[in-house]
Amino acid sequence: MSFSLSPLSRFAAHLLAPPLRPTLLASAYPSAHLPVQPSLFPFFTLLSLSLPFGHSGRVAPGWRKKARERKDMASSFETLISERKYPFLLALFVLLLCGSILVFTNRFSSLSLSDLERSQQISSRIPKASAPSVTDETENQDRRDDSIPAPTDMIDWKICKFAGAVDYIPCLDNWRAIKELKSRKRMEHRERYCPNPSLRCLVPLPIGYRFPVPWPKSRDMIWFDNVPHPKLVEYKKDQNWVQKIGDYLNFPGGGTQFKEGVTSYIKFIERILPSIEWGKHTRVILDVGCGVASFGGYLVEKGVLTMSFAPKDEHEAQIQFALERGIPALLSVIGTQKLTFPDNVYDAVHCARCRVHWDADGGMPLLELNRILRPGGYFIWSATPVYRDDSRDQSVWNAMVTLTESICWKIVVKTVDSNGIGVVIYQKPVSNSCYRERKVEEPTLCDKISVRQTSWYVPLDSCLPQIPEVYSDPGNNWPKPWPERLNGKPSSFSIEPYSGYTEEDFYEDTKNWSTLVSDTYFHSFAINWTTIRNVMDMNAAYGGFAAALLKEPIWVMNTVPVNGPDTLPVIFDRGLIGIYHDWCEPFNTYPRTYDLLHSSFLFGNLSQRCDIVDVVVEMDRILRPEKAYGVPRRGDLNVEGREKGRWRSTSGGLVERTFYCITLHLLYPVSQFK
Repeated sequence: MSFSLSPLSRFAAHLLAPPLRPTLLASAYPSAHLPVQPSLFPFFTLLSLSLPFGHSGRVAPGWRKKARERKDMASSFETLISERKYPFLLALFVLLLCGSILVFTNRFSSLSLSDLERSQQISSRIPKASAPSVTDETENQDRRDDSIPAPTDMIDWKICKFAGAVDYIPCLDNWRAIKELKSRKRMEHRERYCPNPSLRCLVPLPIGYRFPVPWPKSRDMIWFDNVPHPKLVEYKKDQNWVQKIGDYLNFPGGGTQFKEGVTSYIKFIERILPSIEWGKHTRVILDVGCGVASFGGYLVEKGVLTMSFAPKDEHEAQIQFALERGIPALLSVIGTQKLTFPDNVYDAVHCARCRVHWDADGGMPLLELNRILRPGGYFIWSATPVYRDDSRDQSVWNAMVTLTESICWKIVVKTVDSNGIGVVIYQKPVSNSCYRERKVEEPTLCDKISVRQTSWYVPLDSCLPQIPEVYSDPGNNWPKPWPERLNGKPSSFSIEPYSGYTEEDFYEDTKNWSTLVSDTYFHSFAINWTTIRNVMDMNAAYGGFAAALLKEPIWVMNTVPVNGPDTLPVIFDRGLIGIYHDWCEPFNTYPRTYDLLHSSFLFGNLSQRCDIVDVVVEMDRILRPEKAYGVPRRGDLNVEGREKGRWRSTSGGLVERTFYCITLHLLYPVSQFK
């Protein structure tokens, strides 16, 4: 009997190459149903299963037939595990063979990269790591010595040693590119400039790093040593953003506009606008310039899913605080480029002193909010121009009145609370009739709706997007109330053109993931789900995986690759959140911010466009450590030195992440993944 490994299996095996991956890799081979033992896989959590998309990103041929078969396959696979109905001698032979191979590959310290390189057909240079400072390192990223021969048998993993490496964000910390900018007037210095080539070092841990505080306790307190940034404690001490108490950072729910706390502020909005119906009519919202994201954190108990975002470093580590608290958050800015979200998807957008000049550049920042706001959705603005009478604030208010009238936003309520803090709430129209009746066509209408353009490195528009006709239908201009909208027909399917997927695929995908997660993920995988809060689905398709996890205290960042079918509008229609991304580039988040990465049919596509090793480095960067324990310290962190499957850090501590490579898709023919 012969065994053959798919490219994804070979990729999974190569993930063990760094010395911090000291255990066996088990796979479910297509020709021999061996037991999968997830508890054996240290490093990080990655679940690789099949979705309707092949490695090209398109819907895989015969998907629906395979989807109908998958439930039976997953069930059979689980039965084999639970009842242990497999040939004992065969299993023993394979285990001995695997052990022998690992022994002869330098005692688990590295694995051959030859198979990976052949599957990628990309030659990879692995330079010697040397980085005395963040300035030197980032300014010389494109000056690597091409004369260094590319090793073919191992990766010499190093820890990043430059200043600021603990919180390194590759595309936002490219200081050389930032220094060369001709202007910073439109927040250009907060936008993405990814290094080329990418650094191939692993980010270290902050000194004293500990297990994150579990949700929901983490909403109100986190370990200071995990995010050791005290600036906001002093800077915002009068506004109750954050306080340092002993070993913890406490978040009492205060804010610049939340004089009586964020809970009172949320109730105030619901009282002045009952139709907002938190968690029923209004499910997914965007919080612009979110601070430490307390607004989104407290809306969780209302059934609202909030995407909080702010630029890096405008307030020290605010997004890092949010993610450590277990609140959905993202580093982004309204500068010169569109936000990486689809058109017409957010039920509401919120800005409380978010420091965005909405009328700048002919109103392009507000036009960008209008683009992503769902027709009939609300813009909630709480800022000094709403309620102060000084000349500066009144000038801003008058400009805002002119701009909002020009894009047909109507004021549904404007008032002040008991503390004198003002709020104005606008509503976006549901049809183009008002646009056509304007006396002055400024801003002009964008070209008629055509093929959707994924908002990835796309400049801001100065025109006004037309509203799809489907939103003019009273019965179809808003999703069903939550939670019915999760599994109802998404309105996006009524908007043409769409290609590559169908409504039938959507329902099959939903049913398949529901069965797979409930029957297999929760019972057959050795994952302690009580420790999981922040999850990323790296190739989310319709968001079926996230929908299947809905009853768990978990939120999922549904990532839709920019080179595949644009399913992100469907995800938002379901009442979930997500973002466009290209995994050939680093993600806009801090290190150690996700508990679990989930992937399905992603790497085959990536291997044709970029080096998988760089993707692995990025995955290592954004995953949280799973276990921490002390080991003898011998100088600076050096991943080359390892003792009994442990790796040392500059903190004198030791961290090990858990890696689950559950290759259920290998039950299908290997040729499907070539």
